[in-house]
Amino acid sequence: MVNAPSTSLEVAVWDALASVPDPEIPPVSVVDMGMVRDIVVSGSSVHVTVLPTFTGCPAIAEIVSDVRTAVQTVPGVTEVVVDTSFEPPWTTDRITEQGRARLKEFGLAPPTGEGPVLITEIGLPKHAECPFCGSTKTRNENPFGPTPCRSLYYCESCRNPFEQFKPV
Repeated sequence: MVNAPSTSLEVAVWDALASVPDPEIPPVSVVDMGMVRDIVVSGSSVHVTVLPTFTGCPAIAEIVSDVRTAVQTVPGVTEVVVDTSFEPPWTTDRITEQGRARLKEFGLAPPTGEGPVLITEIGLPKHAECPFCGSTKTRNENPFGPTPCRSLYYCESCRNPFEQFKPV
């Protein structure tokens, strides 16, 4: 996915980006969401490429601004360029294990990456693991959640509604 940082400035930039929250899911950083494709350091200039989760993501401008602001705070950085790219396309496989754990703590069922049984006509997991009790005795209530990347589920065990990240 991402090459290991090779300079202390790169390490400091990665550390700064690890504190940038996803605007729609604040406990998860843009790094843990796998949205930072790469960082290129040239002298005191830094170029960051961000992979938005969806083409029409309403938070792209905010993410770019927050990334720029975070990198500008790194000592030794004098210039910051932040671009977005859809190559390669972002997928849920890019979410780190820490990111998946934080999604679950936030009350969102993270994608498992294990290819759950799909409801073929709409392409969603037939059953999702409840982030509250861990049950898979769940059902899809609506393929459309509050954002394009999530759908709504209901847990039969603990009777809580929850959102599931759509596998992308």
